[in-house]
Amino acid sequence: MDARDAARLLKGVRAAALAGDRPPAAPRPEIAESWRRMLAGGVHPDRDARSRMLSSAETEERRQDSPLREVLPVLREGLLPALDEALHIMVVADAEGRLLWREGHSSILRKADRLGFAVGADWDEAVVGTNGVGTALVTRRPVQVFSAEHFVSSHHDWTCAGAPVRDPRDGRLLGVVDVSGPLATMHPATLAWVSSVARLAERELRVRHLESLERLRAVAAPLLARLPGRALAVDPNGWTAAVAGLAPVGRVPLPKSFGAGRVWVPQLGDCAVEPLPGGWLLRIEQERTGPGPTRVVLDLSRAGSWSATVYGAAGSWSQELSPRHAELLFLLAESPHGRSAAELSQELFGDPTRTVTVRAEMSRVRRNLAGVLAHRPYRFAEDVEVELIRPQDPAGLLPHSTAPAVIGARLGHRGRGMIP
Repeated sequence: MDARDAARLLKGVRAAALAGDRPPAAPRPEIAESWRRMLAGGVHPDRDARSRMLSSAETEERRQDSPLREVLPVLREGLLPALDEALHIMVVADAEGRLLWREGHSSILRKADRLGFAVGADWDEAVVGTNGVGTALVTRRPVQVFSAEHFVSSHHDWTCAGAPVRDPRDGRLLGVVDVSGPLATMHPATLAWVSSVARLAERELRVRHLESLERLRAVAAPLLARLPGRALAVDPNGWTAAVAGLAPVGRVPLPKSFGAGRVWVPQLGDCAVEPLPGGWLLRIEQERTGPGPTRVVLDLSRAGSWSATVYGAAGSWSQELSPRHAELLFLLAESPHGRSAAELSQELFGDPTRTVTVRAEMSRVRRNLAGVLAHRPYRFAEDVEVELIRPQDPAGLLPHSTAPAVIGARLGHRGRGMIP
């Protein structure tokens, strides 16, 4: 099937879905999920909605604050040489869907201007519908949106392929790199190409992080050698550069209200904290004592920003959650009596045999949330109160997830529309 025939078929699929009729073919799962979100959010399928453009000053401020600025050379080297010949453009957006950089074939840039696909524009999915930037931000996965897979009809002459870029230091979503162009010019391998370049950008960020840890280690090692007792040097994200008097620790979760002085640090206890160039010196004063965690708040209310906040006698601290760990903790919060590895495997993958993967992930979760989780079966500890904060719209629950149990929870209260 050529591009034009595929576009005609997709228009029929979209029209049937909007009308509540049986479509001539099923939309791809990630597209169907996005269309459900658009219907539930009231996005008009035939109206080209746009939000306020950022001013030049606002755009420049975001550019300077974005870690993506550091990897622009990698993105350009990986994508730009082929864009002119392919009649594509490259777009880099931040985690809110604002377009910060845009380069490529001049004639395609002019067409993009007419669509509002310009620097400073907001291409959040909730604003402009299903698209390669906004949908990749919601799902946190690479996505290609072909012709009438775009929810808004004015975008049907375009095809986009977007891939998220994450900060390797903490897993935080930094934004999306997207390649877009006219329908007839897009190649099936475009998504794999863009995804590969996004991974190269993350690798560059990882190299820069390791270099910064090495600089911190050079400063901290002589200090640690002269200190009695246990101490370690960490960067602002808690990654360890050097230790003395204790086993190596990859990373420690730093409390939100972290700074110089006497601070209680999870997994370490009370620490005397002093600033270092590029990080902190932590001198452990005593073993952690007293009762363990008493309450945990699992906040899944904001797409792409999930956290677990643990409360105990010594205070509270928060841990950002990866997509997989958010899924696991949601399933455990819904199962007070616990789940075996096989049961979690079934709920995550629809296959009870993938227990090795489940056990490895649960080991990581338990290491990050010490004292909160128990095992045999996997569950929240009996003396820990659990509060689960869901999105107001059930369709917004872990929108990246393809786990059967999570999809079932999302569809428990279906929004408007008849998309299968």
